[in-house]
Amino acid sequence: MKAFIINRYGKKENLQSAEIAEPVLRANDVLVQIHAASVNILDSKIKNGDFKLILPYKPPITLGHDVAGIVIKVGLGVKQFKTGDEVYARPSDHRIGTFAELIAINENDVALKPGNFSMEEAASIPLVGLTAWQALVEKANVKKGQKVFIQAGSGGVGTFAIQLAKHLGATVATTTSASNIDLVKSLGADIVINYRKEDFETLLKDYDIVLNSQDAKTLEKSLRILKPGGKLISISGPPDPSFAEEIKAPWFMKLIVRLLSAGVRKKAKRLNVSYSFLFMRAEGTQLGQITSLIDAGIIKPVIDKVFPFEQTNEAMGYVETGRAKGKVVIKIK
Repeated sequence: MKAFIINRYGKKENLQSAEIAEPVLRANDVLVQIHAASVNILDSKIKNGDFKLILPYKPPITLGHDVAGIVIKVGLGVKQFKTGDEVYARPSDHRIGTFAELIAINENDVALKPGNFSMEEAASIPLVGLTAWQALVEKANVKKGQKVFIQAGSGGVGTFAIQLAKHLGATVATTTSASNIDLVKSLGADIVINYRKEDFETLLKDYDIVLNSQDAKTLEKSLRILKPGGKLISISGPPDPSFAEEIKAPWFMKLIVRLLSAGVRKKAKRLNVSYSFLFMRAEGTQLGQITSLIDAGIIKPVIDKVFPFEQTNEAMGYVETGRAKGKVVIKIK
């Protein structure tokens, strides 16, 4: 089958079009014919080698973390899906590879595609949807009336998280550029800060939750806008000891992680707020709950561009510019 792979890590490395073996179907897997995939900054970070310690993939690697398609075969142990089902998923770590024509995915990581979505719309959702869900519902337990600050509101995670936080009853603040102010307001943002002209630290205070996706400087400023007992959840690092425990990291990795996050954890403790790192995981049950919100019209997709499969490198390059509004999708079939 055709796929786009990397043969070695590196920022200057391009994906290579290649013919690779079809995936081997395990007992609890579904084989999905991929109709669409979407590109995430995580794909770029893996290509660059930024996550070699956390995700030690051995090249050649087929990238891609989001998929929508049709089940064409099921393993002997599969109980939830059948041939012909239209599904979407974020495959689990070490089983990624949606920049391809086929993928085998454990059925527990899969959900039925929202009925009113195209394949391209469905493919835009899993990673960002699960990231927002695990941050705001699972970790933060957002309640009605709370104040939530979501950074980079016009990005992939941001566009989804604004809608989810608003659904949960929060007052939502976000940052974006002037050209995207109307977009984030249409998604439900109550307070919109033009990051090129305004400093959110001088405008926001006593927030319950921050979803951090930016650099270390922004993270430190975000800690200071939280009220005592507030929570900062970061999807851009640094990883914390709890995360190292979750992934059953070896002792030396746990030590590295503890040192990497020591400074921010100390600052958080001094301010009487909490810091945690989120590296989202595949979770079909949660994706099914997200589907219910989509079918109810509560969540809508935000797609910037759709690229043909042959232009996967161009799609990656566009995401790496940081200018995409919402998601960038690859149409494979």
